[in-house]
Amino acid sequence: MDGMKSSGFSSADILLPKKGIDLERWATIACDQFTSDPAYWEEVETIVADAPSTLRITLPEIYLEKEGKEGRIAEINRKMKEYLEEGIFTSYPDSFILVERRTGSGVRYGIVGKLDLEEYDYSPDSRSLVRATEGTILSRIPPRKEIRMHAPLELPHIMVLISDEKRSVIEPLVVRRDSLTVVYDTPLMMNGGHAKGYLINSESDKNGIECALQAILSTLDPANPLLFAMGDGNHSLATAKSIWEDIKKELDEDERKDHPARYALVEIENIYDDGLEFEPIHRVFFSLGKGEFRKAVSAAAPEFTTEIIERKEIHERVNESRSSFVTFDGNEYTLFRLRNTAKELAAWTIQSVIDSLLGSKACTVDYIHGMDETLSLGGDGNIALILPDISKETFFASILSDSAFPRKTFSIGHAEEKRYYMEARRIR
Repeated sequence: MDGMKSSGFSSADILLPKKGIDLERWATIACDQFTSDPAYWEEVETIVADAPSTLRITLPEIYLEKEGKEGRIAEINRKMKEYLEEGIFTSYPDSFILVERRTGSGVRYGIVGKLDLEEYDYSPDSRSLVRATEGTILSRIPPRKEIRMHAPLELPHIMVLISDEKRSVIEPLVVRRDSLTVVYDTPLMMNGGHAKGYLINSESDKNGIECALQAILSTLDPANPLLFAMGDGNHSLATAKSIWEDIKKELDEDERKDHPARYALVEIENIYDDGLEFEPIHRVFFSLGKGEFRKAVSAAAPEFTTEIIERKEIHERVNESRSSFVTFDGNEYTLFRLRNTAKELAAWTIQSVIDSLLGSKACTVDYIHGMDETLSLGGDGNIALILPDISKETFFASILSDSAFPRKTFSIGHAEEKRYYMEARRIR
């Protein structure tokens, strides 16, 4: 591989809790989940109690806009230093971790390693190896920088997708996982399923991962080489990128090469993994009349047709085209088919509708998981809107043709199936 461009994904000095730490209380779910459910986090507090836990060294976003945030951030940094000084971690230098995650959706696999932030660009017109898949909201970066800026550790909930139809990167390790050393094996709290980690530290295995990624890279358009697409945690990765851009201004070229802030610990997963489920995120327009909604759609789409359908037809009919969506106003289920729009995916047009209506304060909007949950909110002056599924087969092609999806277009699995914090890495 001499002279070849690196894939951007490499082994890392990974920290894991030493033997004797209760891993079920150590591992907590990604901080951006259950943001409107204080009861969830109250129960987590009760479970964790005074045990070592990632709950003490991350900030659940439910507290991000609440009073006392600065004190929480200071306590997080203090606790990180305490955990390091008390020696609760075992270090696995220059390694990857193969992750086996069992959830209600099945079993999925991934590899934890570090991603080069020099290969990541979250701008909408990015042509980098690593890209955002949904619009990055720049206002969400500064409060996250406050947390990471002085932290000695990072803990990843970032999931990055690769399009590996030949199953050449992760799956060869899965096949022979019984020959690998198990470094954690634990149930996950709050219906999170089960996580098992296998150490990957042999040179042959590490080279195998890089060679397989290089083979995928060789098939991509050099002018538009999308190798890694963000699945979850884009704003966390964008925060790491922003901090690195600040830090590297003060470094010379040699210092930049191996500075720990140049990288972020992530888990890569194959989009073709059978245990990886994509779900569309739907919309509800509150206090909006049907006439006002149609007027807004007419302004955003040059041409569309409508058809009244039965509820039982919704899923099949809305997925006949990526340019379709269904609304329910309490009386009728209406299938809209958009034509001649600038971007094929209906979510783009709907985002224009949302921007227009929110700009004029004509209504409020929420983003809802699950078709039945969304439809239950239609009526009584509200309009429920169902979007098509996001196809694994066309996911990467959509990013290449339309750039990132609009915000909150898709979710990977249910909330409790998101990544739990387990591994850590020093970033200073």
